[in-house]
Formats: sequence, C-alpha cells, structure tokens
Amino acid sequence: MARPPTAVQQRIIQAADPVTGRIQGTEAQLTGLVRLRLAFRHPRPPHDYFLTAAGHRLREQPETPDRADEPTPVPEQKPGVFAARLGGEEAPEGGGQARIHEVRSAWQGLIEMRRITNPDGATDRPCGWERAHLVQAAALALEAAGCRPATPDGEGYHVSSTPQPEAVGVRHPAPEGRRACAAALEQAGWQVGEYTEPRTGARYLLASPRRV
Repeated sequence: MARPPTAVQQRIIQAADPVTGRIQGTEAQLTGLVRLRLAFRHPRPPHDYFLTAAGHRLREQPETPDRADEPTPVPEQKPGVFAARLGGEEAPEGGGQARIHEVRSAWQGLIEMRRITNPDGATDRPCGWERAHLVQAAALALEAAGCRPATPDGEGYHVSSTPQPEAVGVRHPAPEGRRACAAALEQAGWQVGEYTEPRTGARYLLASPRRV
C-alpha cells in the first residue's frame, strides 16, 4: 500500500458490510481504494466494490483520533447489523421467520465472498474473512444449517475461541447435538474432531477451516 487511506476512505471501509465486505461511495472514492489494494471491483454486473483481505484487516483497526474528528459524509452503516449467535446470549428481537431470513441472507453473502475471494473461486471451503473471524464464521455456518444456539436457560451449541491457531471449540450437552453440529460444519467446509476435556470429562468439538 503506497499511502494510508484518507479520512473519507477510512469511513467507507468502516461502513462496509461486515459479512460480504461490500462498500459504497462515489466512483472516485471507490477506485481510490482499489488503487490502494484495499478494495476490488466485481467483474460481473452490477460491478459492486468489495474489500480485499487487506481492507478487512484495516476495518478491524480503530480510527485514529485525528481522522475521526474530520467531518466527512459517507454512506452510513445500517442499524441492526447482523451478528451470528455464538450461544448463551439472549435471542435477538424479531426472531422466528425474520431471523431465518437474516441468517439465510448472511450465509448467501458469505458464499458469495468465498466465490470472489478464494483464488480458485471455490465456495465449498472457507475464505480469508472466515479465517480472520473464526468464531463468528463457525457460528454462522451452524445457525445457517439449522442448529440451535444455546439460550441463557436452554440447551444448544456454544462456540468459543481456543488457544489452538485457526480452531474454535463447539460445545453441546447432547451427543446428538454435537453430531449435528459436526455434520453442519463439515458440510460448510470445516474439519471437525471430537475430544474430551481432561479436567471435566466433557465432550466437545474442535473445528478448523479446511484449506483444500
């Protein structure tokens, strides 16, 4: 990258869709991000612009104070941004069919991201964004497959980070629940194994994104 992005470009990056990385702005602003290799223009109509892996990494970094103070109008991020359910949290408002639609749309967006960011266009294995957001990506794959996340007072899956690089832990109190979670993740392009916690004897899944 020849130079850091301007304040306007930084805000466009921050307003990107958290799943697909789609960005909005003027043609000049977007092509400027392409020159910085922080975005690319999709070759197919409607030729939208999306963040590259470098753009996603930059999006995760907080804005510096001097840029944050500059008044630069850009497209605002929509309220109620989709968040994958990791398990253990309260169910989101407007559940039921509305949640099913949100999850389906997020999963379709992730599949499209795989197609346009994986070097060979493969959609059957995780992309760079998923490797950088392991817990969220695994949780989205589970919910999209119909697995039920745990509620504060109920039974279901719970996804968490682990000390092992590129791996998440998935816990479910029921054997059949763990089998369903393992099948869902494998179908989504993850490698899954079942292990026993030495101290408690509890069974859990260890999942990592498949590379080939």
